[in-house]
Amino acid sequence: MKYMLLIYQNPTAWAEFGDAERHGLMDEAGVIVNELIASGEFVGGQGLAQPSMAKSIRVRDGLPAVTDGPFAEAKEQFVGYCIFDCATEERALEIAVRWPDARYWGVELRPLDGLDEAG
Repeated sequence: MKYMLLIYQNPTAWAEFGDAERHGLMDEAGVIVNELIASGEFVGGQGLAQPSMAKSIRVRDGLPAVTDGPFAEAKEQFVGYCIFDCATEERALEIAVRWPDARYWGVELRPLDGLDEAG
């Protein structure tokens, strides 16, 4: 089963971390990704550009409304994702619990619906 790990951070808190702490967290995530690559479970993943570069789009009555930035005013914002393919939900949870952002903000684990495998 393929799972997506949605990664959240508080940009203000992230900015308050020192360079060593930020690099340590990124290195820790890199270790997990390298393990997933080595085990053949890694499918893909990427960090996102700053929320200020986002565009929110809503179409109402056929008319698009495009606004700058993320739609919701929230302390925690979606900053990246990792997709992996593993045999069990327990394994997926093991990966999610190890993700360093989970200690400070949060991550969300969702199974993918498998439409890409249906042909």
